[in-house]
Amino acid sequence: MVKEILLPLLILIPVLPLLAFVLNIFFGKKLGGKAAYISIAAVSVSFLISVCLFAGMLLSGEQAVEFKFNWLNFGFLGIQLGLMLDGLTAVMLVVVTTVSLLVKIYSLGYMHGDPRYSRYYAYLSLFTVAMLGLILANNFLLLFISWELVGLMSYLLIGFWYEKKSASDAGKKAFITTKVGDLGFFIGLMLLFSAGMTFNFKDLALLAGSGAIPENTLNLIGILIFCGAVGKSAQFPLHVWLPDAMEGPTPVSALIHAATMVAAGVYLVARTFFIYAHAPLALEVVAYTGTFTAIFAASMALVANDIKRVLAFSTISQLGYMIMALGVGGYTAGMFHLTTHAFFKALLFLGAGSVIHGAGTQDIREMGGLGKKMKITMGTFLIACLAIAGIPPFSGFYSKEEVLSAAYNSGHLLIYWTGTLTAFMTAFYMFRLFFMTFTGKTRTDLHPHESPKSMTVPLMVLALLSVVSGYLLVLGRVFEKLVFFSGGAAEEGASGHFVMYMSLTAALLGIALAFFMYYLKKISPDYITEKFPGLYRLLANKYYIDEFYGAVIVKPVKKLSGLLFKFDQKVIDGAVNGSGFMTVLISKLQDLFDKLIVDGAVNGTGRLTVRGGELLKHLQTGLVQNYILIAAAGLALAVLLKIIF
Repeated sequence: MVKEILLPLLILIPVLPLLAFVLNIFFGKKLGGKAAYISIAAVSVSFLISVCLFAGMLLSGEQAVEFKFNWLNFGFLGIQLGLMLDGLTAVMLVVVTTVSLLVKIYSLGYMHGDPRYSRYYAYLSLFTVAMLGLILANNFLLLFISWELVGLMSYLLIGFWYEKKSASDAGKKAFITTKVGDLGFFIGLMLLFSAGMTFNFKDLALLAGSGAIPENTLNLIGILIFCGAVGKSAQFPLHVWLPDAMEGPTPVSALIHAATMVAAGVYLVARTFFIYAHAPLALEVVAYTGTFTAIFAASMALVANDIKRVLAFSTISQLGYMIMALGVGGYTAGMFHLTTHAFFKALLFLGAGSVIHGAGTQDIREMGGLGKKMKITMGTFLIACLAIAGIPPFSGFYSKEEVLSAAYNSGHLLIYWTGTLTAFMTAFYMFRLFFMTFTGKTRTDLHPHESPKSMTVPLMVLALLSVVSGYLLVLGRVFEKLVFFSGGAAEEGASGHFVMYMSLTAALLGIALAFFMYYLKKISPDYITEKFPGLYRLLANKYYIDEFYGAVIVKPVKKLSGLLFKFDQKVIDGAVNGSGFMTVLISKLQDLFDKLIVDGAVNGTGRLTVRGGELLKHLQTGLVQNYILIAAAGLALAVLLKIIF
């Protein structure tokens, strides 16, 4: 690929959505409905460029192309910024621009009539810019800047309907929770810079591979950087923000859960895999964190009744799958699953948005029989459910098998069997959702209707991608050619067909159980709930982790903040106000002293002098006779006094 042509194309990918943001945020009111089309047109061009670059990388077989320039110089130390295109970048560019484009088209119908329509599209555009900047960065500094911008935009979009307290609280919760992870990421970043004196990925990879950075240091840095991924990709224990993020508009949920914010954490681990490849302890932490998160979130999805919350727990679980794959050395498997998941999870969320739009409720207990009136939504949603369950030939089958094969071949059998159990649970809760929503009789007085074409066409496109993407990516050996990481732990192994059969068996058993419970109603969910009430309450209340954080962290912090406020108000402000009061009082006393004493003495002396002058002036008459008379009188008075005394 010609580098002279490549650089302008790479710059255009994030710059076009950035221009759309600027136009919409400053001229949105004048543009009205045209604001959406500006945003869609910008990301459409970015999508076309991304596809061309993806095809070019795939056909040319180039490993990486990098552009960098000096940004800051501190004596002998220079900091560079730049862009990089490699296989991982090429894949992620296509994923992000595809989902972003479809979400924006879908939003034409979903957000129609919203009073902040242009602002919504402005925020979506800047969200896309942030993620594209993160993907294209060739160094940690630009990645971290984009990383924080992703966090800011998620806060603005989750709390977009800020009139609702639940939405504004959810935005704050997401922002603060992810910042906890970002603090660890930043510390790890500074340690890495101090060890290598550079932010550049390639330079750091060479240092890590050569042994210039000790293994213990790499382990610590890897764990700290992973803290950022734990926050953004909602891994335990920082997963609590993601279910509440459902308060934002549903298309935003699709974008966050499929291709932007939550994908950023997985991408971070993949991009910095040159650290984990030489940090075995950090890699173990990654593997077991992802594994626990996968089954932990899946268990909560089993009993959730809000359609978007079921999908939120599903996202957390699937992200755990991706992190698990990376942790066992399955670099290719993790990124493969991220790609397929982006399509079917976007389809699930947009399908949920279509259900909410058509039925007017998010509670699946109030639904039932919606498929009769919403055939396109039901058909596309079924495809997404089959894909996430891992049924062939849908995309999730190929990527999930790769994840489980990586775990099996790595020798982590506990992780493998946990992943297989999670696959069973995933199939069960997704088809529980499907049967309760679309089949049977309507349980309440709903009047469902199919969504407009602006919403159903993106659903059909994503459904097609959910069907063919896995097969095409496997057939074209895309991930082997583009994102295979030669320095990682081995993914080779002789799992044969065992993993595939076990994965498929787990999925089919999960679907069968859901079919008997929620379609045929041969098994009563209420009976199981009554049989295990404690377990049900534990899952329904999300293991009381929010309550635990509230009691252990939130309430003490609020109480401490209240005490500090009172201390500030009474003591600090009291001292400041008291000092001000005394200063004013002393100034007034000084003013009185100056006026009465100092000015009084000066003015009194002046008045006495004037009065004396006025009295003595009468002695100056200018008549000689008067002067002789006064002299004679004075002489006579002196003689008289002499005689007397």
